[in-house]
Amino acid sequence: MRGFFYAGNFTKLANQLLQFMTDNNPQKLTRNAILLVLVASLGYFVDIYDLLIFLIVRKQSLLAIGVKPADVLPEGVSIVNWQMIGMLLGGILWGVLGDKLGRIKVLFGSITLYSLANFANGFVHDVEFYAIIRFIAGIGLAGELGAGITLVSETLSKEKRGYGTMIVAAVGLLGAAAADIVAKYGWREAYFVGGGLGVLLLLLRIGTFESGMFKNLNEADVSKGDFFMLFNNWQRFKKYLYCILIGAPLWYVVGVLISLAPEFGVELHATGKLSAGDGILYAYIAIAIGGIAAGFLSQITRSRKLAMYVFLSLSAFSVVIYLNAEGISSQQYLWLCALMGFFVGYWATFITIAAEQFGTNIRATVATTVPNFVRGSLVPINFAFLALKGHYGMINSGYIMMAILTILSLFAVSQLKETFGKDLDYIE
Repeated sequence: MRGFFYAGNFTKLANQLLQFMTDNNPQKLTRNAILLVLVASLGYFVDIYDLLIFLIVRKQSLLAIGVKPADVLPEGVSIVNWQMIGMLLGGILWGVLGDKLGRIKVLFGSITLYSLANFANGFVHDVEFYAIIRFIAGIGLAGELGAGITLVSETLSKEKRGYGTMIVAAVGLLGAAAADIVAKYGWREAYFVGGGLGVLLLLLRIGTFESGMFKNLNEADVSKGDFFMLFNNWQRFKKYLYCILIGAPLWYVVGVLISLAPEFGVELHATGKLSAGDGILYAYIAIAIGGIAAGFLSQITRSRKLAMYVFLSLSAFSVVIYLNAEGISSQQYLWLCALMGFFVGYWATFITIAAEQFGTNIRATVATTVPNFVRGSLVPINFAFLALKGHYGMINSGYIMMAILTILSLFAVSQLKETFGKDLDYIE
């Protein structure tokens, strides 16, 4: 229950921050806008819970269904890859539907699918069925965040929307804490709880409203949700690719460096057992705090790019500390997970940048596909890491991958235009 307690406290904090925004904004937020931000925040909370639950129960669940200990790592990586492939396909599906049918319809459809998938996950008894259901869950999970961020970005004023997306990420990322705590009561039970949370969220969503910009778009004679528009123009394609590259280091830190903590612990000669679940718990609480810090930094400096430069650089430094922690204790490991988590807490800022780069007619497509392509980048990252591991070992491969991803992300930020305060009411 502690995870839900954390979420409740952050929801109260979010409400206070929204009230501050209302009181200090000459164009005050409406009550509906505040409700939208809070509901989007809780939606992302459930999304992150369901997204990360397999990483947390990976070893426990695979051993329980009869996987040999020596096969836990490769089978686990394979299932994660299937989930991420589902998210890649789902990102395209829900993104296009979000621009064609509306952001609200996507929120309802996606959460229904991944809630049903999580209930089904509680009944798996073999690796093949496990992978199929995680693939379906991945498709469902792909729609939540992009649609929520798009709604918030299009509803709040251009000066304040960074605060709104910051709140969504800060509350939502604590879903990881809830997942880790619930998983301690059993891996099947953790999946059932995830499905139940989705059903509750559907009930909370009743009464939320559609984006005004999308309503105006419906009256315009323009192409909507055309995924191929991102590829038929070189400048637009480059912007899209740069947005994806910015987020890759975050998922490498969580999906490899922390989720493979038991294996890294052996290489680092850890004095105690390193728990991937506990590491994710500490990392995501820190990511939530880091998300607030990154959001405030971008608002105070009036620069999304500066915030990204700072956090990307410091995240690389924190990974060097982690991979150099010879003889690490279990407690030191948790604090290092928190350190790495804080400095990859730029998730909301990065998605806000992506949403602000494109017009209303393809904004949901971009905001939904970009984070899912980033999550899906874990597939080639896993393959590359395992290939490097065979030649250089886990520790050196860890350094090499982080260096490559950080250099690419810093270059990507340098190529994008600053979008703080940009008017989003336009079409491509």
